Amino acid sequence: MDRRGFLKNAGVGTVGTVAAATLAAPAIAQSLPKITWRLTSSFPKSLDTIYGGAEDIAARVAAATDGNFQIQVFAAGEVVPGLQAADAVGAGTVEMCHTCSYYYVGKDPTFAIGSAIPFGLNARLTNAWFYQGNGNKLMNEFWAKHKLYGIVAGNTGAQMGGWFRREINTVDDIKGVKMRIAGLAGKVIEKLGGVPQQIAGGDIYPALEKGTIDAAEWIGPYDDHKLGFYKVAKYYYYPAFWEGGLAIHAFVNLDKWNELPPAYKTALEDACAFANTNMMAKYDLKNPVAIKQIVSEGAVLKPFSQDILDACFKASMEVYAEINAKNPDFKKIYDDQNAFKREAYLWMQLSEYTYDTFMMIQQRGGKL
Repeated sequence: MDRRGFLKNAGVGTVGTVAAATLAAPAIAQSLPKITWRLTSSFPKSLDTIYGGAEDIAARVAAATDGNFQIQVFAAGEVVPGLQAADAVGAGTVEMCHTCSYYYVGKDPTFAIGSAIPFGLNARLTNAWFYQGNGNKLMNEFWAKHKLYGIVAGNTGAQMGGWFRREINTVDDIKGVKMRIAGLAGKVIEKLGGVPQQIAGGDIYPALEKGTIDAAEWIGPYDDHKLGFYKVAKYYYYPAFWEGGLAIHAFVNLDKWNELPPAYKTALEDACAFANTNMMAKYDLKNPVAIKQIVSEGAVLKPFSQDILDACFKASMEVYAEINAKNPDFKKIYDDQNAFKREAYLWMQLSEYTYDTFMMIQQRGGKL
């Protein structure tokens, strides 16, 4: 082989490679710009499972973009109060938040459908409606009016019905009860004579302790135990008929979302999907242990009676009829979700319900 020819050709190749790298670098830099966002959570750091969803999002986005897209996470109160997180995003104060859509029903009851409504969907069906049904499309059409783009980023599963300072045995026992409760469930409790209160998670314990409220619902055993509710309210009811599968969302300022490079949009959506799955898995692991701890420390577990559930279902249907009559956004989305729910629960009677019921009987019989 001609050594000079080889070196000459090799030199050309090397120069070509260097030139290609030089040309390619700016293109890569342009497609992966350095971006730093702030995310405000509606939850305190002490509630590691639900707050942790935001940390999952930030970590996954950074990893997927080689650190070029950084999201700084702030706990409730560090930037804005927890119940003002989405307001801050819509106003452009921060780029993102991690919150529950139903915290903002005071603006429009349609916000509630984005999280959970009384006698709505369970966790699995919530995911199905958002990911494969019309949920994501319809809710984002609504949220856009508030300068928000929403991505599902967590689920608690079916929640507990809450802590009560005295027993609730009949529908009449609800009358006059001051209860911390979120979303449209407050309207249902109000129809039955209760007095709903919307209070951030970190403020519930002192309100119960001081007697400012008589009852409070939060999430479930793991978080409720960490917050110590069993120390100030003895009776722990189930289930939360208003939260069969609470969706938590990452809300992004709509203009900021539209400005994101496509690769970053995908990275953020994928990170939120992981946070959604991971949060539910954590609760399924931690709640069984926590419920035993709570009972061992003196809490009294009680189911809501059938009469109470029936009365609450009836009141819920009245609330929906009233809102549907005057709010076209709510009606459009509610009707779609209800049609999906009707068909989905028909199938679940044959599949999940039958299987789960059998397995629960085995568990009760000590065979597992």
